[in-house]
Amino acid sequence: MIGMEVLKPLAVLAGWTMVMWLWMYITRIPAMSKAGIDSKGLVGGTGKNLDDVLPPQIQWIAHNYNHLHEAPTVFYAVALALALIGQGDGLNATIAWAYVGLRILHSLVQAISNRVMVRFLLFALSSLCLMALCLHLALAVFHS
Repeated sequence: MIGMEVLKPLAVLAGWTMVMWLWMYITRIPAMSKAGIDSKGLVGGTGKNLDDVLPPQIQWIAHNYNHLHEAPTVFYAVALALALIGQGDGLNATIAWAYVGLRILHSLVQAISNRVMVRFLLFALSSLCLMALCLHLALAVFHS
């Protein structure tokens, strides 16, 4: 269908978010046990409360999972809108793939080495892709 190519990178990023969710729990639950945290007795609190208790490398993965619920939510809305108006092919699909690739790289850097300047560069580049998609959506909607 016309304009639907942008849904492929959308599906990949949604799937990647679930990979990060799985990675987070595969590492966090054993780390909580090792730290002597009895989750049955926990009341209230957030994942941030674990920053002072669990090793940073465990929390990096959880932090990235949270990050995948921030700017990417704009990506999902824009990609869906582009598909809906038939503008999700060609350049917009290419930019969407670049966005998703950069976000996956950002996840891997944050979860494995957490090099801040590398993360920042990947985040900035992905943000430029997202801005381009937002601009293309606005142009398409207001010039139709």
